[in-house]
Amino acid sequence: MTSSLLAPRGRVRMRAADRGTVTGSTAPTRILDWQHPNVSSFLRQIDSPADSGDTSGPAHRTAFLRQAHRRIAEVVRPVYSIEDERPVSEVLRRRRGSCSQRLAVLESVARASGVATRVRGLLVDGRFWYRRFPRFHRIVPHRVVLAWPEFRLDGLSPTEHPDAPWLTVSELYGGLTVLSKDSGGGFTNAGAETLFEALSRTAIDWDGVTVCPAATGAPCDLSTYVLADLGRFDSRDDLFTQHGQTLCGMARCVAEPILSRRSAGA
Repeated sequence: MTSSLLAPRGRVRMRAADRGTVTGSTAPTRILDWQHPNVSSFLRQIDSPADSGDTSGPAHRTAFLRQAHRRIAEVVRPVYSIEDERPVSEVLRRRRGSCSQRLAVLESVARASGVATRVRGLLVDGRFWYRRFPRFHRIVPHRVVLAWPEFRLDGLSPTEHPDAPWLTVSELYGGLTVLSKDSGGGFTNAGAETLFEALSRTAIDWDGVTVCPAATGAPCDLSTYVLADLGRFDSRDDLFTQHGQTLCGMARCVAEPILSRRSAGA
């Protein structure tokens, strides 16, 4: 059985240009249920940034999101879960989640702190994950719907951030050009490191604007794996409502109990 048989049917892929202006929101959603006690409890575990400057400024809020990112990496174990619509409160209860689910936790933290979020929908070639499943290429989905978060931080410099006031999660730890110079190279999508962890040390570039030094091996430019840019959505709920999850419901029902307990890199 090839993975194309496991994909949802009847979905219409819209071009990015088909969507109007997307303003994002701080409101809770079914996935980003930041008003749930589990999320409130987690918020209390995040250390406040050391600086005591303007708490509403972009520098302070970026520092807070970095603290949240580190705490999520510590608390939520990376696994191969395929339920992209799992509520954040449930991810925190289980203390394990996929890269997508842990990014959703970060979005919930942002919204709870007053930072509006939205997501960019990307349709990514399944070959991007071949290194993780070297003996099971036939069961890797041909196309993966990826929700890539963006945060509204008023006051960002348009010179340093062309998409200001929106900050993509790829630039949470600095500009892509700076991150691409890390001696550790780009993201290999192999071993224990997932996209979520890699954000803190290297450029995750879906648009082909950066190049890691050739000597480092793995590329920073991941644009060759992007099959389509689905545009921006006010929430990941909206993205998955429009385009569906990567696998059909039956496939998720069969595979989720096994994959959701398997640690990334295992």
